[in-house]
Amino acid sequence: MQKSTVEEIRARFDRDVERFSNLESGQSATMNAPLVLDLIVEAAKATTPNAKRALDVGCGAGNYSLKLLEQFSDLSFDLVDLSRPMLERATERLSAKTNGLVTSHQSDIRVLDLPENSFDIVVAAAVLHHLRDESEWREVFQKFYKILKNGGSLWISDLVTHSIESVHAMMWARYGDYLRDLKNEEYRAEVFAYIAKEDTPRPLMWQLEMLREVGFSEVEILHKNSVFASFGAVK
Repeated sequence: MQKSTVEEIRARFDRDVERFSNLESGQSATMNAPLVLDLIVEAAKATTPNAKRALDVGCGAGNYSLKLLEQFSDLSFDLVDLSRPMLERATERLSAKTNGLVTSHQSDIRVLDLPENSFDIVVAAAVLHHLRDESEWREVFQKFYKILKNGGSLWISDLVTHSIESVHAMMWARYGDYLRDLKNEEYRAEVFAYIAKEDTPRPLMWQLEMLREVGFSEVEILHKNSVFASFGAVK
């Protein structure tokens, strides 16, 4: 199957701002989404307690950054997203809550030029599965390492695959059951169709190893359920 282009992905998210603006239900297709959000912001606080500047990659409507403000009231944010409507909503919501600066970048993290040693926290939620070949993954992980300050932390929440084919099939079936129970069979088919069209996720263990290869010495898993995982690293 021919995968979606960057423009096609941008257009889909342009149409979905209202859904992704809801902290409780905006990520209903993601298993344990509210728990994962809490775990990531708490881990960011635990590992980087004096953070002043954060980068939110694929920020959407700003839910992860808003939750970070519950732990860091004066945090400044750089927001990155393909979708201009998403960025506008995220900037509006965050500017009303933080005393820090909010800077938006309508761009693809693969091509965005960011200063090295500048961020205390990088968050990438439900976005890296759009990366394609191994070289793109490596380049983006290298970029995260370079732009973080020493002691800074990276936190990822995403769709993942599994290296053992039979295990992946089992986990995929469990996810299908979750989607069917959440709504119905039509919804399961719809979610599976856009994953097949848009996404190229990688195994969790593969990503952890890649983080080590680009320089992160401390890597940690926060949570995993079926085909979703949250994990991170400290520089």
